[in-house]
Amino acid sequence: MKYLYLRTSKFLFILSFLFSVLSSFGQQNHGKIKGQITTSDGKPASDVNIILKNSKYGTTSNEDGNFEIGRVRENIYTLQISLAGYETSEKEVTVEDNKTAIVNVQLKVSNKELQEVVINNKKSLLSKKTQYVARMPLKNIENPQVYNVIHKELIQEQIVIDVAGAVRNAPGVVPLTYPSGGFAVIFRGFTVGINSRNGMETLSGRSSVGIANVERIEVLKGPSGTLFGSSASSFGGVVNLVTKKPFEATASEISYTGGSFGVNRLTVDVNTPLTKDKNVLFRINAAVNNEKSFLDYGFNKTISFTPSITFKASEKLTFSIDAELYKVNNTRVLYPAVTTASGITNPGDIKLAYKKSLVYDDADAKSSSSKAFVQGEYQISEKWKSTTLFSYVNEDVDYSYQVLPTWTSPTTATMRATLFGPISSNYTNIQENINGEFTTGILKHKILFGANYRYYTDTFSSTPTPAAPFRTIDVATNFNPVRRNEIDKVLLAPVIRAGRDEYTFSGYGSYVLGVADRFFAMASLRLDNFDRKESGTVPGYSQNSLSPKLGIVYQIVKDQVSIFGNYMNGFQNLAPVTQPGGEQLILDPLYANQFEGGVKAELFNKKLSATVSYYKITNDNAVIRQADLVYEQDGKQVSKGVEFEFLAHPFAGLDITAGYAYNDNRIVKTSEANKAIEGNKAQDAPEDVVNFWASYKFQSVLKGLGIGVGANYVDKTYMATTNTFYIPSYTVYNQSLFYEQSNWRIGLKINNLSNKQYWSSWGAPQAPANFLVNLTLRF
Repeated sequence: MKYLYLRTSKFLFILSFLFSVLSSFGQQNHGKIKGQITTSDGKPASDVNIILKNSKYGTTSNEDGNFEIGRVRENIYTLQISLAGYETSEKEVTVEDNKTAIVNVQLKVSNKELQEVVINNKKSLLSKKTQYVARMPLKNIENPQVYNVIHKELIQEQIVIDVAGAVRNAPGVVPLTYPSGGFAVIFRGFTVGINSRNGMETLSGRSSVGIANVERIEVLKGPSGTLFGSSASSFGGVVNLVTKKPFEATASEISYTGGSFGVNRLTVDVNTPLTKDKNVLFRINAAVNNEKSFLDYGFNKTISFTPSITFKASEKLTFSIDAELYKVNNTRVLYPAVTTASGITNPGDIKLAYKKSLVYDDADAKSSSSKAFVQGEYQISEKWKSTTLFSYVNEDVDYSYQVLPTWTSPTTATMRATLFGPISSNYTNIQENINGEFTTGILKHKILFGANYRYYTDTFSSTPTPAAPFRTIDVATNFNPVRRNEIDKVLLAPVIRAGRDEYTFSGYGSYVLGVADRFFAMASLRLDNFDRKESGTVPGYSQNSLSPKLGIVYQIVKDQVSIFGNYMNGFQNLAPVTQPGGEQLILDPLYANQFEGGVKAELFNKKLSATVSYYKITNDNAVIRQADLVYEQDGKQVSKGVEFEFLAHPFAGLDITAGYAYNDNRIVKTSEANKAIEGNKAQDAPEDVVNFWASYKFQSVLKGLGIGVGANYVDKTYMATTNTFYIPSYTVYNQSLFYEQSNWRIGLKINNLSNKQYWSSWGAPQAPANFLVNLTLRF
């Protein structure tokens, strides 16, 4: 542990020193201007542009409405406060060396009117304001949980066209595409899908996820079963997509992206009020994406359609309805399996040409997902609010050809295949949350009461994997790729599994006590009742789970530096297993417990945000099958590590996003039959992961021009706990160049600048050097 802290402290010192240098550059004996921008109703106004007229100095207000302009030469200036869609206001200010001029400005527009120009205002990349992480209004520096936020502005700046590229901006996060076509991420040593959307359950198991409608991506670190349950979270955490919402203005955006490997992507974002009083708001996002693989065969076609409506029924009651239709037609990713005798230790040993595919385009897959979300928000009083939510999520697989190569030597692969579909999965959720807060003296109380009902059904059809391979391919020869008709000839008759019916009733609560705005204590608890009905020959079962969460925060420097600690719990419901004697072993839910401590900082008027923490996640009731085939629930896995996030906006134009994560995830205890893996690394758990992105936008000369550079490093990982086949470490460098005006933007992105050959966590080759060009028009 001492070693972990030493390496992280060194990293923190270097970055803090860098920020100090950047912040103080040219500051000798100069003055500064600071203040707060508020709306006409007295609320903080964020993302408002503040510049000194006819100078290079400028900034934007943070989420608290505060701003600060440093390194200002002594003079009398005119301060311009501008908000897109409104007249610019001006105020004279005198700056003296070594002094701070205080300027507070109240805008002539209300907070309600500010929402009208949200599409034209750039969100600070440092902002961590969210209502979903704690399911209550709680600032990052008050929250004992670690979380990361990836904003759409960063996604646009990097010209990212899929969720895999976006999530790499969070410390320790590594993307993973399943052979089924679904998407997941790896962090803190565990894998989790994109299973939360605006705080409600969604899924990404077989149809993946589009990002055209994404406002931001929130990555919650650590077991989060207390507030999100077992269906949305893993022991590593939760990934929550926050979607774009309607606002009170008429605005449109059309964007086209083209590039290497036949990328053609068109997105449309249209927002408009439907009534003159702006009580009914409508927004629609749509995207069409066609691209080829960098391999000689393979393709990906997607289409998404996401309309949303907000209806303000009264001053206190608001309804929101949004839907999503997402369709995919593509070829599935192939992942290698290797025999012990093959001598293959990593994908680099395989002699298949890097850009060569084993399968032709016609062995493809078609899937779709349709989702509907309804929210009713009622303001009971100034401090109390009721939020009622309903969601229905459906995921269908028409068909999915999945080819399974097993390498028996570096040049020889035996081919097997299976066909999945039709498959239909259906999720219905109803949720009620009551939020309130009140004050007694120096004590502030925030309360959440919630209840959730979940109903899941599915139908499932697939062909068994053939017992014997249908073809052997020697990649040293000029071979023909596998085609669909070749697979169809060997597929066995499909097996239709009996459908599943699952019901979950949950009740949860959370209480946060604040003392003098310095000390915060959180206590949360969830009671979960899970019931699976009998399905065919599979007996039903029922389980109850209790999931607690505790946390404390103390602000060493008020609103700037806090130390925190947490205990968090996650759980998974497990079906009973049958022992050799025929009796059933009723299993307890699988639990993981995390203890974590660290420091959060938001400094220099929130121009620097940093978090460093140490965590330990223990799963000590894993199910293990003994040598005599008797099951026992006494296995143990421990994942521990350090995470560090550094976000900075040291001066106008420069933004830095950086992170480092160290993870040590091991199998600590196993059965006698599995002693060979005791002490081994867990699968899909890289030890070191680094992310970095920095961009600079010119502020005076060449204003509108910007450049960004970045890199991602992922350490060596194992595909299985046997630790015999590994994925080599890799570093990928990227760069972007863009020019932006208020109503249009053009950008160029080069991915994998060094043309690195590397593989995903499950051994699939990744794209070599490639480029993307984007043109965005706003109306």
